[in-house]
Amino acid sequence: MLYLGCPVWANPQWKNLIFNSTLQPSDFLANYSRYFNSVEGNTSFYADPSPQTVARWAQQSNAHFRFTLKVPQRLSHQFQQFQPEELQGWLDLITPLADKLALVHLQLPAFFSPEHLSWLSHMLNLLCSSFVVAVEVRHPVFFDKAEHEIRLNRLLRDFAAERVMFDSRALFSVPATTAALLDAQRKKPYLPVHAVALTNTPMLRFVGTDDMAVNQQYYQPWLKKVRQWLDEGKTPFCFFHSPDNATAPLLARQFVLDLGIEHPVLSPWPQDQSQLSLL
Repeated sequence: MLYLGCPVWANPQWKNLIFNSTLQPSDFLANYSRYFNSVEGNTSFYADPSPQTVARWAQQSNAHFRFTLKVPQRLSHQFQQFQPEELQGWLDLITPLADKLALVHLQLPAFFSPEHLSWLSHMLNLLCSSFVVAVEVRHPVFFDKAEHEIRLNRLLRDFAAERVMFDSRALFSVPATTAALLDAQRKKPYLPVHAVALTNTPMLRFVGTDDMAVNQQYYQPWLKKVRQWLDEGKTPFCFFHSPDNATAPLLARQFVLDLGIEHPVLSPWPQDQSQLSLL
């Protein structure tokens, strides 16, 4: 099973693409989950949802939908002041999603270095007791293919945690000729890409451009890797970004077309119906 998604499910720019033009924001998740069976869940990184919102997410998404949610940045990026009870409070908040929560995504800042691995071990001990966890690191030393990377991967394996693969090569392959590209290149990291699946739920974040030909060039190796994971019985989670995410659904759909498998994302979209009505 391939789980496919975008960074968010509620993007007004997707009207007349995967949403009808008259769709209300309160219905975005239900309609998004008709085509995508997962979401990166970036909203939890910036602010805690209310208990009522969490319950609504569980109700509005279909039975086959799976969330990934980011650990709040106040916990992941201010780890020197980490309070275990604050993490437990967040875990309690998201527990109603448990049946639909595939991965908890711990995105660490670029200043998180090997000297902080003891904190990560403590964090994983708490997180992995309740959920499957995927960890994203951004310090260059963790990509050394030597001591530091080996040590990190060994720690993650000990907790049956996954290591997030982040690929922004396509994004940085083009000049920043638009405000959206300039903003994306300023905010996104540009790091080596190591295709490593430590568990049965590998997680890929692919950041592309609005040019599908460029994206196809850079995601070609991932087509082979995802097919390999599927053949091995793994359950990959693949999330696709574009500079302002306006074309993220199109990028994800094109990836599946090139992958050559059946997936709900290939079902007719409102955009498809509009194009047919013009013929």
